[in-house]
Amino acid sequence: MKKLTLAKTITSTLATTLLTAGLLGASFTAQAADYAFDKKGAHQFIQFRVQHLGYSWLYGRFNDFDGKFTYDANDLSKAKVSVTINTASVDSNHAERDKHLRSGDFLSVDSFPEAKFESTSFDGSMLSGNLTLLGVTKPIQIAVEKIGEGKDPWGGYRAGFEGTTKFAMADFGVKKSLGPKSAIVEMTLSVEGIRK
Repeated sequence: MKKLTLAKTITSTLATTLLTAGLLGASFTAQAADYAFDKKGAHQFIQFRVQHLGYSWLYGRFNDFDGKFTYDANDLSKAKVSVTINTASVDSNHAERDKHLRSGDFLSVDSFPEAKFESTSFDGSMLSGNLTLLGVTKPIQIAVEKIGEGKDPWGGYRAGFEGTTKFAMADFGVKKSLGPKSAIVEMTLSVEGIRK
């Protein structure tokens, strides 16, 4: 009788322990982690390209931007991304052209010093959200590739992603038109986030 009672007690205790561990494990893996862009280390870039008159590609970038994201590989519905771009930091490797890009013909940086992106959903490969540029907010989609994640040599944890999108500049109120071949801008965002 004592052996039977002892066996029941051990079995009950073991079951409780396993259930508790399982619940703790489940709650741990279900928690999304917050990451800050590695702006200090400059492990990030936003690059764009647009055709010039349909004869060549003009490449440029934004040198000053920051952001954050939330990510959990086990629950992509919790993923969120927020990016803020200093539009005056546009850099196409040509001072006079950059001056023109900052003007009212294109980015109107005096009136709209920031562009912003806020995500609304993520399915593992496509990030949907709202881009605000020149004071106009419209939905866009960004095709996302996860580059990798893991511990870094300094005791932290990092995750990196790259995304690409394209949109018509006129949709956001860009006034200058260089013809139909130059209407669409393509953008690439590559970020490495440090887990907080």
